[in-house]
Order: sequence, then structure tokens, then C-alpha cells
Amino acid sequence: MSPLEIRASLSLASIFALRMLGLFLILPVFAVHAAHLKGGDNHTLVGIALGTYGLTQGMLQIPYGMASDRYGRKRIIILGLILFALGSFIAAMGNNIYVIIAGRALQGAGAISAPVMAFLSDLTREQHRTKAMALVGSSIGLMFALSLVGSPLLYRYIGMGGIFILTGVLALAAIWVVVSVVPQESLAKIEEEEHVEPARLGDVLRNPHLLRLNFGIFSLHAVQMAIFVVVPLALISAGGIPVAQHWKIYLPVVLGSFVLMVPAIFYAEKKDAIKPVFLASIALMAAVQLGFAFSLQNFTGLVILLLGFFVAFNILEASLPSLVSRTAPASARGAALGVYNTTQSLGLFVGGAAGGWLMQHHGQMPVFAFGAALIAFWGISAAGMRVPQRAQKRGAGTVGGGALGDGAAR
Repeated sequence: MSPLEIRASLSLASIFALRMLGLFLILPVFAVHAAHLKGGDNHTLVGIALGTYGLTQGMLQIPYGMASDRYGRKRIIILGLILFALGSFIAAMGNNIYVIIAGRALQGAGAISAPVMAFLSDLTREQHRTKAMALVGSSIGLMFALSLVGSPLLYRYIGMGGIFILTGVLALAAIWVVVSVVPQESLAKIEEEEHVEPARLGDVLRNPHLLRLNFGIFSLHAVQMAIFVVVPLALISAGGIPVAQHWKIYLPVVLGSFVLMVPAIFYAEKKDAIKPVFLASIALMAAVQLGFAFSLQNFTGLVILLLGFFVAFNILEASLPSLVSRTAPASARGAALGVYNTTQSLGLFVGGAAGGWLMQHHGQMPVFAFGAALIAFWGISAAGMRVPQRAQKRGAGTVGGGALGDGAAR
């Protein structure tokens, strides 16, 4: 990677990390804190307070992505971070559940995932894009691990209001990174831009290759949410470890998964073997779902399966946005990633709802059967995928990268 690509990858990953750390810090302790809020004894409202962020995210990802195509990445990212910070400060002042809900909804209105990913795609060459996306994915996973460790301590010393204020401050710090560290948009080197016609949102929504990838991210995050309805309870019953100590499992598992995913990502890029690695990761994810179903009382087995889950998850999480950015035309990259992030948000909602319903009415095993079936269906769909050729391998007549036609895909 060139110095510009390294700078772009690290700075944009740090924006994701600062924002996601603020969000993750809330999750482990909010349900406990809600009991002290007016209206916080209503579990439905508590769930809405946590979930409304994803709802507004899902509604606004596409508009943000399209706006970044038209008005510039940095402007839209800064706007989103301002809204996110404002929502954090509103939530910090809340002494009832409804103010928290309003603050969380405004946090979600800062839907910058699509513009950030599109910007990263603009500033990196195709042969290095998956590594850049992997860095973003790894930073998110690392922030999740750190939040599991730090959240109870922060809540003890600064309270929920302090955590919300910290979240807003981290968003403002991310704005400084955008302004001072992220490379200028004029430095983006997009070879295709001279040769592609602007694409409409309808073209993006009808593209079968993009639809396949969008179904992938939907499935991946639906399964993620569904299994974590069960896994924490299984760790308690099988290992006798209280929730407050679960970070001692998650932290080494997540860090270990980063170590194991790197060779796979590098191999996929160096050997131009993205599709085989991608399909193998889907197969590993499906196997993990089946393994969970039969290992709920085996603590060692659960830990090993968690490691396998995070390895597959991290590889797929890194590969999918890279494939979307290579499949979409440069002129509609923000819109395509907006659709991608919208389906991701829908996957989170559907997975949580389906996992909870299955757990309540049918027990634990059907949750993993649901996950295995969904991943298997994705694997069948992904078997027909075509990976767009890199720019230097395309002829001048197909420099759109697979885009909205078949292009030079293989």
C-alpha cells in the first residue's frame, strides 16, 4: 500500500473506531441503568431505546451515500458526526426513557457508514481495498472487545450520563480526524471515473451482483444478532461464568480471530483468490452454527466455536464491502454502499427479532438451525458470484468494473 492509502485507511478506520466505541460502551450497561429512569421499567421502551439507533441508521444510509456522491464525502461525514454528537449530548441529559430514545434516534441519524466506506474505496486501489476494509472491520471488532472491558468501569465512575458525554466527545474528536488527518478528496485516484456514466439508484437496486452481496451482509448480521440471544446464556450454564466476566472470553477470542484472519485476507489478495476464501468462510460460518446447536453444554467447545465464528465473520465483514465497492461504478459507489449498509441494519433487526422469538417459543437449538439455514442459502447464492477484475486487468472498453453490466467479471 502507498503512504496515501495507509494514511487513508488508518484515519478512516479511526473514525469508525471512535464512533463505534461510543456506541458499544452503552450496550453492556444500559439495560441495568434503565431501571433508574422514568419509564425504564417498560422493557419494550428499553428495547426501543437500544434499537431506534439502528432504525434511523437503516432509513438514512442510502440518502447519505447518495449525498456523498453529489456533495463530497467529507461534508457528509462531518454532518453525520455532528448529528451523532448532538444526539449523545441530548441522551446524556435524559432522566426518562423518552429523552434517551430521542437522543438515540438522533445518534442514528448520523449514518456515516456508507460515505466513509465510499471514501475509503476512493482512496485505495482495488488490489489493496480488502486489506483497507479489513482494517476498518478489525477496528470495529477491537472497539467492541474494549467496550466489554471498559464499560462497567466507566459506568461505575462516571455513570450513564458520563458515558453519553464521552460518546459525544469521541464524535467531535472524529470530526477533527476528518478535517486534519484524512486525505483531501482531490487526492482520490479513481481510474474508472473518466469512463463511467452516472448511475441511478434504481440501477443499483436492480443489479443482481450487488443484490447477492447485499443479501450476504443481511444474512451475516442477522446470524450475529440471533446467536447472541443464546450464547451468553450458554456461557453461564456451561462454564458458570457470570456476565460481568464474559469479557475474559470475548477479548482473547476476538483478538485471536484478528490474528487468524490476516493470512486468509493476504492470501486472497496476493493469489487473487477472493472467491475461494469467501466461500470457505461462509462454509465455516455454517459449520459453526451447527456446532453451536450441539455444544451448548460444552464450555471448551463453545469457546472454540466462538473463535471460528469471529474468524469467519471478520473475513466476510472485510470482503463484502470491498466487493460492493468493486462491483458498483465509481459514480454510484456511495449509493451502492448506502444500500449495503441499509440491508446490514435490517439484518441486525431481523436477526435479533427472529432469535428472540425462536428462543422464547422453541428453545435454543432452533436459533442455530435458523442461522445454519440462512447461511447455507447464502452459500448457494454466493456460489454463482463473479468477482470483478481489477482495474489493471480490464480492457479500456470494460473499465466500469463489473458495475451495472456484466463487465469484465469472472
